[in-house]
Amino acid sequence: MITKLDKNVSRKKRHARVRSKLSGTAARPRLNVFRSNKHIYAQLIDDVNGVTLASASTMDKDFGSEVSGNKDAAQKVGELIAKRGVEKGITSVVFDRGGYLYHGRIQVLADAARENGLQF
Repeated sequence: MITKLDKNVSRKKRHARVRSKLSGTAARPRLNVFRSNKHIYAQLIDDVNGVTLASASTMDKDFGSEVSGNKDAAQKVGELIAKRGVEKGITSVVFDRGGYLYHGRIQVLADAARENGLQF
């Protein structure tokens, strides 16, 4: 009997494998990305202390009421997380793509964050 694997189960396995080798510090936090069908979220996380230093998403009040599930929204979230990180003195981060392919919305968010001051 052949069973179809759930894509999210495979993504979570990839994410766990990557997270075992990847960690953020206060000096170089982890830029974590999560995407759903409608929204995209980004956080700067200090894993040593277990705190989120900054976050941005399409659900933010600053974001507005534009379309939330596309590359334009991902670009705005990337700009927003970079701006909030730079305000807190964070310029260097470790990129955690969350088990997603580095393509599409994930790539657009990463490129926008790089253009606005984050280095990874």
